[in-house]
Amino acid sequence: MSPTSFTAPLIGRQDELAHLAGVLERARGGEARAVLIAGDAGVGKTRMLDEVAGQAARAGMTVLTGHCVDLGDVGLPYLPFTEILGVLAAEERFADAFAAHPVVDRLLGAGTDAGRDVGGRLRLFEGMAGLLADLADVAPLLLVLEDLHWADQSSRDLLRFLLSRGILQRPAGGAPTHRLAVLASYRADDLHRRHPLRPLLAELVRLPAVERLELRPMGDVEVTRLVRALEDRPLPDTTVRRIVERAEGNAFYAEELLAATDPEAGGVPSGLADVLLIRFEQLSDTAQQVVRTAAVAGRRVEHDLLRDAVRLPEDELETALRETLGRQLLVPGHDDTYSFRHALAREAVYADLLPGERARLHGAFARLLDGRGNRAESAAERAHHYRESHDLTEALAASLEAADHAQRVGAPAEELRHLEAALDLWAAVDPSARPAGADSVTLRLRASAAAAHAGEAHRAVSLTRSALAGIGRDTDSELAARVRYTLAGNLMSVDSQSAAFAYSSEALAMIPAEPPSRTWVWAAATHVLAARQVGDNETALRVARQALSVAEQLGITDAQADLLISLARIEEGGRRTPEGLRRLREARELARRAGNAPVEMRALFSIAIGSFESGDLDACLPWLTEGLDRARRAGLLSSPYPLEMRYLRLLVLYTLGHWDECLRAAASDAEVLPAAAGYTAGPALSVALARGDGTAEDRARTQLEGQFDWMGTLVAGIVLTDAAALRGDAEAAVERMRSTVASLTDDAGTPPDVTVRLAALALSAVADRAAELRSGGDEAGARRWAETATGLVASARDAASRGGDGNVQGPEGQAWLARAEAEWTRAVSGPDAEAWARAVTAFDYGEDYERARCRLRFAEALLTAERREEAATEAGAARDTAVRLGATPLLERADALIRRGRLAPAGPSAVDRAPALTAREQDVLRLLARGRSNRQIGEELFISGKTASVHVSNILAKVGAASRTEAVAIAYRDGLIAPESATSP
Repeated sequence: MSPTSFTAPLIGRQDELAHLAGVLERARGGEARAVLIAGDAGVGKTRMLDEVAGQAARAGMTVLTGHCVDLGDVGLPYLPFTEILGVLAAEERFADAFAAHPVVDRLLGAGTDAGRDVGGRLRLFEGMAGLLADLADVAPLLLVLEDLHWADQSSRDLLRFLLSRGILQRPAGGAPTHRLAVLASYRADDLHRRHPLRPLLAELVRLPAVERLELRPMGDVEVTRLVRALEDRPLPDTTVRRIVERAEGNAFYAEELLAATDPEAGGVPSGLADVLLIRFEQLSDTAQQVVRTAAVAGRRVEHDLLRDAVRLPEDELETALRETLGRQLLVPGHDDTYSFRHALAREAVYADLLPGERARLHGAFARLLDGRGNRAESAAERAHHYRESHDLTEALAASLEAADHAQRVGAPAEELRHLEAALDLWAAVDPSARPAGADSVTLRLRASAAAAHAGEAHRAVSLTRSALAGIGRDTDSELAARVRYTLAGNLMSVDSQSAAFAYSSEALAMIPAEPPSRTWVWAAATHVLAARQVGDNETALRVARQALSVAEQLGITDAQADLLISLARIEEGGRRTPEGLRRLREARELARRAGNAPVEMRALFSIAIGSFESGDLDACLPWLTEGLDRARRAGLLSSPYPLEMRYLRLLVLYTLGHWDECLRAAASDAEVLPAAAGYTAGPALSVALARGDGTAEDRARTQLEGQFDWMGTLVAGIVLTDAAALRGDAEAAVERMRSTVASLTDDAGTPPDVTVRLAALALSAVADRAAELRSGGDEAGARRWAETATGLVASARDAASRGGDGNVQGPEGQAWLARAEAEWTRAVSGPDAEAWARAVTAFDYGEDYERARCRLRFAEALLTAERREEAATEAGAARDTAVRLGATPLLERADALIRRGRLAPAGPSAVDRAPALTAREQDVLRLLARGRSNRQIGEELFISGKTASVHVSNILAKVGAASRTEAVAIAYRDGLIAPESATSP
């Protein structure tokens, strides 16, 4: 656990060290912080972390270090955290804390299945967070994670959880956070455009307790100082200048160039690889043999494993190791391990191996690992070594073992990677040597399931298509049908409905209805879903009733449940009617008895959405809670219906005005399911927009990046249309509304239910534009926008009259239609108080924010009609809701209307009506009062100047000020800050 000992002096990092020292000091005081340290390979990240770790240890902090390792095309789940846990498990002083969180034993190969056990992955994450928190209670803790660019996905997911929720979050009541600091390094030059670490970094740096520190190349003066400090003998200036020139600010390059240079000859190699190899070649033959063997093992190797692989007498091995340690090619670590001083050194030595030599050494390591215990835990390494040694039969078997292990520890992305590695090897392995009972088609279907579980819907489609391509003439017809209806289901998850219908039709045609069979029933059930998606409700209804009869005859209760759910959706009245909900509850019970978790998830979601569509929001939440709990127990958190349930839960919380709870739930969901951005971000982005968060639009646009995603497109459409309307950009609002509807319209030409909401939002901006032109005397311009409004309201009426299930939309859809009608009237002829009264009443089913927005429009219409007392009441009610929700833009509009209309105050006193500032905004405001600039504010609060500028803008908007000086004056007047703050140091 102690930091590595470096002989080279640390030069040129005084500012970074001072900053990190401040982070450690704040951590020791109870303010948990994390710093992501970026820099090119060799720039000095490890050296600086070693220095900081030494300072932390001397200050009484516990220092834990975990390393990520490059294993090529395989992944070792949670590797840096298993290294940390290995240290903790071996230390007696940590025994009590370790024993208090037995769930983390799973990362060391103990315990039950993390992917299948109650709570699954979330409990594992929470256990790790709890363990670190307990350690921090005993003594301040520094957690160091090196080389995140090599981290496996499960480690990235766990880090996301720890930083955004698990160990940095502030407990309720404003209590201090844990006495903990996290320093994590990564190679910036390794992060290509599609590197999986990039989106995680972008997400983490937005957290208030996380910052990024970039280690830039050293200046020439600093490199010169370093070179001269490293060499005892005087060096010619020309030699030093040449080293500085070639090093290009990289400390490691400079050290290696110097170590490989004969000062008297003055020669320098032309490239770093040559430099590294020249230094390597200065070793004795035996030491070179040891280093070559260690390079094949990886960045770090255990002593006994290296000894057995290199096959040298113990005394010769020790002599060779002493030589390599003296040359700083290898450095000793804890638990009798050796590491390459830098990954670049290992890479250069490895690349210089002869092909046959490389294969032989990989084979040796694979066989050694094979003969050890912990076969499951070593399966990923064995697969890597066997593959590189060209022993493809053993590589295939080890890849499948590694996939099984990844599944057990709840690492679906790694399971998928190992299965894909196995598929790559399949054709190259003789059929007689393949694992018994396996075939490429079923293996591809398993990989497809792993992809779906990991949230990679498009990959699931690709793998199922691959399974279909592998079907031959001698393939069992039932398996062929299963592949086709599985492909149809996967295609529906990526909104390729026509293709899904084609494949489900093929599957159903391949299996005769007589004699009745289980495969035919499930093919029919999938065909029902696909037929409904393409608008062929007649076929869906006919096949569903026929299949339900067969399922009842054969006693296939889970298929009965699935078909009952479909019938509840497509029969008259839909799932929101009492009869539809009764049928869904029956389906849920059948699925539960059958033990079919996916169908049970579908039933629970359908009951919840049926309750929502009927306007019974309070009844909706318990079903969602039950459904998500069932998903956790089944390990199905990333499957389609639990994702839908997560989104619906957030939507209900948003609708009911429980905005803070909505944001907390969205953040929690995003930590556990980072790939499901559209499902976890949507309502939270609407909250951010309604509260005046200037980043909401940019965050919404990220939903449109990459492959088409239905939910991401819907989320972005709502937020971006509303954002355009709020800033008065009618053209952008209409364009976004139309493009979103076009993207979400199904193959049958049926527009999405959300069309009503999008049209109403766009109509708000259109009505504003028409009213503005009309008041300015431009009647022709006003008429043009009135025509646009007429087209938009027609779309809203059409969508509301026939929703996605062919029935008239429920209370939510009708409320948005009422708002659309009122906005259309405002665009065509001016504000109509009665139309807005109907809209306010329509949103009375529980939609607080939209009801308040309609009440403000209602107040405007009443004011126009000279009904001032009623207008004051409605404006005051809208204002109260805006204050309660923290909806800054709505609050500003309400205050503006009250001032403009000289309406009597309907709310509390001026002090009580002061805007609610966040804790960070209060800090910024106090510094504003002291005359600080944005840059100075950023430095004092450890945030960027740009972030400080955003906070200042938000403060000006909340207090209604046009300048920083005016904002401070208003803050004094309304008691937001005390006058003495201005003279505070």
